[in-house]
Amino acid sequence: MAYWLMKSEPDIYSIADLERDRTELWDGVRNYQARNFLTSMALGDKAFFYHSNTKPPGVVGLMEIVATNVVDPTQFDSASQYYDPKSSPDSPRWHTVTVGYLETFAQLITLD
Repeated sequence: MAYWLMKSEPDIYSIADLERDRTELWDGVRNYQARNFLTSMALGDKAFFYHSNTKPPGVVGLMEIVATNVVDPTQFDSASQYYDPKSSPDSPRWHTVTVGYLETFAQLITLD
């Protein structure tokens, strides 16, 4: 089992949203190195949920990888900010994972 760090801005999608939803497709990643990490994730791996672009930023909870090698549907949606015109359903460029909620930490873990 591996541990990963995955970030989201809390005003976009927060640990409270994941707790409410229980699972979520981690879509919209458009960084090649991050994409490679996503394709390396395995079922049962854990991920620290990091709230970015907040004061202070930090790790707020823990989640688990519950589905791997999922095609990110936002790459095909021309109305999405994550649309990729070079991608097609026959040859998708972007894969992701589905995460499941495990816990919210009682205290924020900052970079310090």
